[in-house]
Amino acid sequence: QWAGRRHHLAELPLEGNGQITVKDKATGTVVYRHSFSTLFQEWLTTEEATKQSKSFENPFLIPFPKQPVLVEVNLVDTHHKTVATLTHEVDPADALIVQRGNKHVTPHRILQKSGAAQDCIDVAIVAEGYTKDEMDLFYKDAQVAMEQILKSKAFASMKDRFNFYAVGCESEESGVSTPYKNDWRKTALNSHFHTFYSERYLTTLHLKDLHNQLAGIPYEHIIILANTDEYGGGGIYNSYTLTTAHHYLFKPVVVHEFGHSFGGLADEYYYDDQYETQYPLDTEPWEQNITTLVDFDSKWKDMLPDATKIPTQPTNKPSEIYTKVGVFEGAGYQSKGCYRPAQECRMKINEVRDFCPVCARAIRRITDFYTGK
Repeated sequence: QWAGRRHHLAELPLEGNGQITVKDKATGTVVYRHSFSTLFQEWLTTEEATKQSKSFENPFLIPFPKQPVLVEVNLVDTHHKTVATLTHEVDPADALIVQRGNKHVTPHRILQKSGAAQDCIDVAIVAEGYTKDEMDLFYKDAQVAMEQILKSKAFASMKDRFNFYAVGCESEESGVSTPYKNDWRKTALNSHFHTFYSERYLTTLHLKDLHNQLAGIPYEHIIILANTDEYGGGGIYNSYTLTTAHHYLFKPVVVHEFGHSFGGLADEYYYDDQYETQYPLDTEPWEQNITTLVDFDSKWKDMLPDATKIPTQPTNKPSEIYTKVGVFEGAGYQSKGCYRPAQECRMKINEVRDFCPVCARAIRRITDFYTGK
């Protein structure tokens, strides 16, 4: 079945760091487009990428075609220029296409059913590092994750447009791998901390395993819960959110990471110690909550109060710290030249309970796009 959108099929929700385009082979008509980001492209900005080559697997979800189609995948660089293209033909009559999801479906529970898959946004919350004996714990954690996301004001008014499923992938061992402690576990998705040698960066490279586990379950977006009290996680646009379920910051972090993977929002914090900038100052980021002012008209300029100064100076007024829309310098890991829309936001620090007005609007817009509102 196809759980994805049935509206705006030939349009992109956001530009992303890559795009996938499906064209009818006979006529060249675009029948489906989508955008995404990948862990591979993030790796390209690390120092390690200057010294060696690596490959990263990346599955894509597309509607099953009615006749032969050409599937084109484009990867773009930080200046939004295409750097790699792959074209692959798919013939629906190909006998070697594996039909998955008809049997051996991973055990799962419905956490919230707001409507049919074709009318709602379907989110799968997946267990990682939970053994068979820990499944009850996972289902409780999944319920908490869903409730925390829907409690956010950006999602609360649209909660009836979402379906949530908890998918009980069983792991042989409890917990997840922590390489910096020389502790490796055998888990369903082989996730681990220390991604790109950052201790708190928790990801999985085994994405085909992830999608095979989800076959037969309606899903468009994925949240992976790791059974550990270590701090960490990650969120990749239209790929997945992965976060630890038993750290005391679990609730705000799962909302933050879902802001990445679902909403396409950028990090608004900064520290200036990355090897290569992900946001060149001569290029406007595609994410809706940061700007280099190259094309600020396409961002939140229409939401600025009259006479707002650029850059906007921080305020000490408690009533304005989280809600005043401005142009505050420091965002996208850079202290200079990159700007965020609010002094503090859920995409900047864990202490903020909700998204700023600009991030909330971005989430509403993409939800409307997916549901045809």
